[in-house]
Amino acid sequence: MKLSHGAMLCAVAFASAIASPAFAAPKSAQPALMSVAKSTTVNVGSLTGNVGPSQNNLNALEYPGPKRLGSNPLRRSPATGDAVPLAPGQGSPTSSGKRAKSNPEIIHSFEGLNHRSSRLADNGNQFSGEPADQGLCVGNGYIVESVNSAIRVYDAATGAPVTPTLSLNEFYGFASTFVRPNGPFGPFTFDISCHYDGDSNRWYHVALDLDQDPVTGNFTGLNFLDLAVSQTGDPTGAWNVYRIPGMNDGTFGTPDHGCSGPCFADFPHIGVDKNGVYISTNEFPFFANGFIGAQVYAISKDALASGAASINVSLFNTADADLQVGPNQPGFTLWPALSTANQFAGEQGGTNYFVSSNAVFTNDGVSDEMIVWALSNTKSLNTANPATRLTHTVVASQNYAVPPAATQKAGDIPFGNLNGFVTPGVLDTSDSRVLDARYGNGKLWAVLGTAADVGGVDRSGIGWFIFNPKVNASGVSAELNSQGILALTDEYLSYPTMAVTSSGRGVIGFTRVGPNLFPSVGYASIDAVAGVGEVHMIKEGNSPQDGFTEYGGRPRWGDYGAAAVDGGDIYVANQYIEQGPCTAAELTNTDCNGTRV
Repeated sequence: MKLSHGAMLCAVAFASAIASPAFAAPKSAQPALMSVAKSTTVNVGSLTGNVGPSQNNLNALEYPGPKRLGSNPLRRSPATGDAVPLAPGQGSPTSSGKRAKSNPEIIHSFEGLNHRSSRLADNGNQFSGEPADQGLCVGNGYIVESVNSAIRVYDAATGAPVTPTLSLNEFYGFASTFVRPNGPFGPFTFDISCHYDGDSNRWYHVALDLDQDPVTGNFTGLNFLDLAVSQTGDPTGAWNVYRIPGMNDGTFGTPDHGCSGPCFADFPHIGVDKNGVYISTNEFPFFANGFIGAQVYAISKDALASGAASINVSLFNTADADLQVGPNQPGFTLWPALSTANQFAGEQGGTNYFVSSNAVFTNDGVSDEMIVWALSNTKSLNTANPATRLTHTVVASQNYAVPPAATQKAGDIPFGNLNGFVTPGVLDTSDSRVLDARYGNGKLWAVLGTAADVGGVDRSGIGWFIFNPKVNASGVSAELNSQGILALTDEYLSYPTMAVTSSGRGVIGFTRVGPNLFPSVGYASIDAVAGVGEVHMIKEGNSPQDGFTEYGGRPRWGDYGAAAVDGGDIYVANQYIEQGPCTAAELTNTDCNGTRV
């Protein structure tokens, strides 16, 4: 969805002023260094994007076993008895009586990739996967959209596709994920993120792949961060691919992080500044239980943009004692802040900011701290001897908490009916990790999901934070310009994404759902003057979420949306349920009239 900022308009905002914290003590650690050779070159224009058959055997193999990874201890929802003392609007507004800078209005919207297009890509040699996740980048008149596990390029002005739908494995030059019906098996590729960088006129796309035994489909433990870089500003042309090992067990030139076997580079996201490209991950043991810590991979942008035969990678592990947020508390989901319109932070030899939260590590799932990170001297990435430095500061903030699952409006659930269920399942709303961060107009912006007490009812809402960051030779400091919680009395808001223009005018996109609303897409304005504005609807859903994870275990929804800036326009992409009602018989016999598989 493309939105543009127009006339001034009063907006509803929940904001409070925060005093500046004490300056952070310097914390730093030496990164591990790796060298990664270019894997391959793929020309998108030569790929056919074959689509599989319209009808698929519902009993066909989807996830061959055993494929189980180790579990992790992170909080997924509030525990029984948790106190959630959160209410939107508490505190004194920072801008009482002031007007919002703008009123963003929808210019146009179109249907992007969905589960069906992903599942049927590459002649149908794909797994079904939930959640879809979302990557979105915009520039040079193009939109690149990516989901689990497909990618497509569109015309930015009209939304018309200019390439076929490609599987991620086709895009990266891999063998098919699963050649039906019996194999062989190629890499299982998912968890995507992308960005168009006008400074280098390059597109950057990252995904995670898990190696599968080609005969059995079992995970081998090998996993790679797949970084694709366009050779020009045209995303329909050639891309260079680099595969960065994520095992960190001493193999493939990686450091050993003590995972009792291979580590797993989960939840990758990409950041770009004047000098470097950054990938952050959450690291877990692959086959054992536990959590290691967030990782930050830093790479020369010059090397990537030039298509270097090999690249140097600096790796910071926030489990290192000098980088921990607190005793035995490594960083978690360090979201890299994407810069707007080449407004890169130039202090200390170039700096890229990251933002993280820590409610998932507290005993009651509630926190009143945010963490701002700075990776400085990034210009050294473009030399033979990189000397970057990662520092952080803990900033006192409003309370936020792990949000509850969301209920959805009742409706037809053919998949649920086929499995003995009569009502829709609940939707996952995340676990209060940061879900987007931006650097624009000299400020650092971040959003996350949170619980919110709205009229005595526990809802999921959106916590937003606007920081004034600073960095010098001693480290990083930050003060909160404003903050607040966006929540509604009769809905659940979840999985926010955000983008901000160079003048500091932003949009938050998110899921809207509730007892009287199918999963839908909404948005609200955000700026540093008036905070967050009224909630608007972009697309209202037509039926409940009825995916295979909704019934028993943890439901999956969203994981992350995406947003991008192109001049004064902001593009946002979030999930909703587009197809209308469908019966169990229609799902079995007709694919719900060509909308499902």
